Amino acid sequence: MRIAIDVMGGDHAPDAILDGALDALELLGPGDRMVLVGDKEIILDVMAERGCSDDLRIVIDPTTEVIEMDDLPVSGIRSKPDSSIVRIAKLGGRRGKNTEEHCEVIISAGNTGAMVAAAQMSMRRLPGVHRPGIAVVIPTFHGPIVLCDVGANPEPRASHLHQYGQMASGYAENMLNIENPRVALLSIGSEEAKGNALVKEASVLMRADSSVNYVGYAEGRELFNGIADVVVCEGFTGNVVLKLAEGLSSGLFKTIAAEIFEIDPDLAARFEPVVKSIYKKHDYHEYGGAPLLGANGICLICHGSSEARSIYAAVRTAIRYAEKDVNADIVKAVGQSASVGKASV
Repeated sequence: MRIAIDVMGGDHAPDAILDGALDALELLGPGDRMVLVGDKEIILDVMAERGCSDDLRIVIDPTTEVIEMDDLPVSGIRSKPDSSIVRIAKLGGRRGKNTEEHCEVIISAGNTGAMVAAAQMSMRRLPGVHRPGIAVVIPTFHGPIVLCDVGANPEPRASHLHQYGQMASGYAENMLNIENPRVALLSIGSEEAKGNALVKEASVLMRADSSVNYVGYAEGRELFNGIADVVVCEGFTGNVVLKLAEGLSSGLFKTIAAEIFEIDPDLAARFEPVVKSIYKKHDYHEYGGAPLLGANGICLICHGSSEARSIYAAVRTAIRYAEKDVNADIVKAVGQSASVGKASV
């Protein structure tokens, strides 16, 4: 298996990305290769510092351009054809004559919109998939949940949300070991009469699909109380929910730590290991990248603030994704209910 990593994407690129990629070499199996995509000189310098210049598992694919976080996705792709994002997307999509360069996995912490657009252009979609969606794992007190979509498709159709339920169910079952995951649609109330036209139509499609364990609507406050294992929404709302959850989690931990220290510094010192343990269980860095479900390959999109351990975790996730053959389950799930919602595509 060949795993391509965008060295230039992310707030802490290239150093943190390279450190995580090189750390993840220990996860590779016999014959696996790590393809580092980006500035060749920077990559070589870091490899020399780490003493792995002669590591035959590493392949360098040099690029000269970078799509910045504030670049518009499509214009960035068009104006920077030699960027790391465009290159890894092509590596993930190459077939035929270029099979020796093809990468089964591509990972980037760069511009999300550009990565999604480039992946869809080069990798295409799995058979039967209407529109890929980004799925993230969110830790809760009752166990992790999968939220899909969080940014790939801000203006979906009901059939897209239906498929997100199918695809995210397969992801939760394979990657989180959740049997027959409960699927809910994010809405403004639990009553069937509530929600906009999109949510109501998607609900009808979900209920008509016996392959999806649909449990109805979920309000925002219910995401963390164990009401469902998979929560489906459109990309705009999903992205807001994700970042709100991240900010709230970080803020709560800082507030608790500050309050304890102010009351009793000695107690704070004794309580510190507990706080760190809880924080680790709820730290998004531990879950690595978010898969672009429905892409014809394995594309993991990492948080822009990814650290070395985030990239390491993303490689670990990608390897498990490949071993579980999640995409085969997605194709099967989508194909079994291809007639459901056909008119809505």
